[in-house]
Amino acid sequence: MRRFGQFPSASFLIFLYCTLVSAQVVDSDRSSQTGVNLKAKVQLTKGEHRVKDASNLVIWLTPTGNTPAPTMVPQQPSRIPQLVQKDKSFQPSLLVIPAGGKVEFPNHDPFFHNVFSLFDGKRFDLGLYESGTTRFVQFDKPGISFIFCNIHAQMSAVVIALNTPYYAISNPRGEIEIRGVSPGRYLVHIFHPSVSPDELVAAEREITVPPRDTFIGTFALSESNLEMAHKNKYGRDYDPPDPESPAYVRP
Repeated sequence: MRRFGQFPSASFLIFLYCTLVSAQVVDSDRSSQTGVNLKAKVQLTKGEHRVKDASNLVIWLTPTGNTPAPTMVPQQPSRIPQLVQKDKSFQPSLLVIPAGGKVEFPNHDPFFHNVFSLFDGKRFDLGLYESGTTRFVQFDKPGISFIFCNIHAQMSAVVIALNTPYYAISNPRGEIEIRGVSPGRYLVHIFHPSVSPDELVAAEREITVPPRDTFIGTFALSESNLEMAHKNKYGRDYDPPDPESPAYVRP
């Protein structure tokens, strides 16, 4: 038995040192695997008034400088999101998916729809399809796709395909949290369907993510009164609704 005041043995000190180093390595590995959580805030205004619902702002990070690209997890076949056509609208009106992922477009209305996107992002035309049927689209490259129906001009949605897992969508209170980010330098991108493209570009910024949870700032944006003008898939104005057209026949 070691007497009081006797120095620890060399073997005991080595054991203690190895234990502490091992604990530090485990903590370091755990930190590198889980990353840090970033919080942000969005404040939306329209004219001179604050918008109560600040949801649907998408924020994502892309690495810059020597920061390595994050590992992407492929979309699981059992987790393909849907843009449902119901009540002459897309539900939800905004989706964020990994680049290369698919989106399903089921028709739950009692009449035909024709979903298309001919602007930036993925270009496709699903043609006319009836109630109870569905279509799939693969968004093979990163980009923002504006989705419309060739029959109902009021229908619109946005699909954002990203090559980064570091993204989040704001809740109605304007709160945003991106989880599991590896420390490094990143460019912050943002999107909101009611904010002008020029203002969105002007709000981009570079940040340094430290090895701890942090707040990366508040994004003050103003909603535009202009909706995205679009023609039908033929580049013409939409025809007035025709009850005799097959597109409006109820099964």
